[in-house]
Amino acid sequence: MNVQAIRFVFPGFRSFFATTAKSALAVCALLAASSLAYSTEAKPAAPQHAQSSPDASLGPQYAIAMHGHPALPPNFTHLPYANPNAPKGGRLVIGLQGTFDSLNPFNLKAGSTAQGLYINVFQTLMARSADEPFTLYGQIAKTIETDPDRTYAIFRLDPRARFSDGTQITSADVLFSFNLLRTKGRPQQRASYSLIKRVTTPDAETIRFDFPGIHDREMPLILGLMPILSRHSFNVATFDDASLAIPIGSGPYRIAEVDPGQRLILRRNKNYWAKDLPYDRGLFNFDEIEIDYYRDANALFEAFRAGVLDFRIETSPLRWTTSYNFPRLKDHSAWRASLPIGGPKGMEGFVFNLRRPMFDDIRVREALGMMFDFEWINTNLFDGLYTRTKSFFDDSELTSTGRPASAAEKALLAPFPGAVRPDIMNGTWRPPKTDGSGRDRVWPRRALKLLAAAGYKLDGEELVKDGKPLRFEIMVQTLAQQRLALAYAASLARIGVDVKVRAVDAVQYQRRRQNFEFDMMMGTWLASASPGNEQRSRWGSVSANQPGSYNLAGVKSPAVDALIKALLAARTQKEFVTAVRAYDRVLLSGFYIIPLFHASHEWIAASADLCRPDKLPAYGSPTIDPTLETWWRKPQ
Repeated sequence: MNVQAIRFVFPGFRSFFATTAKSALAVCALLAASSLAYSTEAKPAAPQHAQSSPDASLGPQYAIAMHGHPALPPNFTHLPYANPNAPKGGRLVIGLQGTFDSLNPFNLKAGSTAQGLYINVFQTLMARSADEPFTLYGQIAKTIETDPDRTYAIFRLDPRARFSDGTQITSADVLFSFNLLRTKGRPQQRASYSLIKRVTTPDAETIRFDFPGIHDREMPLILGLMPILSRHSFNVATFDDASLAIPIGSGPYRIAEVDPGQRLILRRNKNYWAKDLPYDRGLFNFDEIEIDYYRDANALFEAFRAGVLDFRIETSPLRWTTSYNFPRLKDHSAWRASLPIGGPKGMEGFVFNLRRPMFDDIRVREALGMMFDFEWINTNLFDGLYTRTKSFFDDSELTSTGRPASAAEKALLAPFPGAVRPDIMNGTWRPPKTDGSGRDRVWPRRALKLLAAAGYKLDGEELVKDGKPLRFEIMVQTLAQQRLALAYAASLARIGVDVKVRAVDAVQYQRRRQNFEFDMMMGTWLASASPGNEQRSRWGSVSANQPGSYNLAGVKSPAVDALIKALLAARTQKEFVTAVRAYDRVLLSGFYIIPLFHASHEWIAASADLCRPDKLPAYGSPTIDPTLETWWRKPQ
């Protein structure tokens, strides 16, 4: 399961180059539901860690792992990547590119919702550890109970849990949230919650969900990540509307000020109910967080260089290698570093909209992909800093590329002959590699041969079929996206394909994306070490025509659907890896995306008095989220 299932950004935002900041960090280091029996008394730690696994007992458990056992014992004191002694206080000012017109991140019209609200303002039943593939620990829900087959989930709420207005969070609020998000939430929530067969609330602190027969072992965890909304403050009738009304949440911060589209200020809730929970120790350390929005990347960079902002993730390799010599760095009032990103690197690429007839033929999609000249682009636009992406789960044990399919994978794929190409089945397939000159002749010849087999031929300078030229539009939002799309369009022009690049504003971009009103666009599909239910919304047939879904390509494949079910039903890590690799092979064989590139580090710069823990989380971004939940400001 990936909390941030998809992000539409310029490829390489998480790709960076090694530097150090030892002097600044050294200073920081010095500071550094049924009515089953339930006891509210503290339980002693289990003699053996495995005995605490939810699969080993039908009783309430403090945590749940997708596969195996939770890494932390019942009596853990803090997350491994948090500094429990981090000082509280100070103010953080960060900048983001874009704008916002809503403070409701949960409805379909939330394409431009203000960032920084999830977790900071709105909490979930349980909380995820970024140090494990997919494990949840108790938060609003103190415990979770399920059976070995995971056909139900019982959550027992912490009686101390409160919304920011002081009202207690009860099972009625959980039920309200579930019903509201099931009917009016985002597509992935509606798809998952619709599988629940029955919900009961035996008392004010207990809620039970039953879902027999769906064979989805991730469902208890999906429910654990449900945001809990106050039934007294959310208006069901207007929930679908974009709204700037300040919501009531249960997180460590409240929204203190809103300048629509430009600025948001979060202020610490001094009465935050969970501040002493083990999960929260060392997190949410700033008294106030200001989030400023900038229309373009250059303005955002200049704001950091001038000292207006405290923190920045660099997005341009060229800027990183040539522009970080300004006074803030020279006088050591700021530092910069390259931090490794853990786990699979995911997929960034140009996606074909299969709802357009010209992309029906897989030979056309493969041929057009051959014309993306990564070697020239990487050298001339990005100083050679990127690696070509070759899998939906690159740089991890989940990738299929470079590995021949196992007997177990072949058994899963047997009902779908032809769903996987032979070279992808045996692990030898790689994305095309040009000579880097920008005038490579090998791949254009191969592309034209494939296009000829699909019925296209050159007529003068145009590639035509049945008298109609092959032409389409690439939708982009930023100048960086536009630059890359124009380079690709120039390559396609060499074989007679007419491509226009259309730049649209943020609001139009989101509307067109949600309604699939594009020929081709760029997207980033973040990958976790535990892909799960989010794959239905990305690639499942049921989401192909569902407005707002992340199935941008419009994929409808029985093989894809079957393998999503297989990875969700896997009971062991070995079965899970087998299913994901087979799934990766099917997606690659469909040529739904032209893979772009990735790197293994995140490029950051920060004010000198901002500090971070020495240990980074094992999975995902080293900063965890845009508001730096594990960081702190050095006391003056």
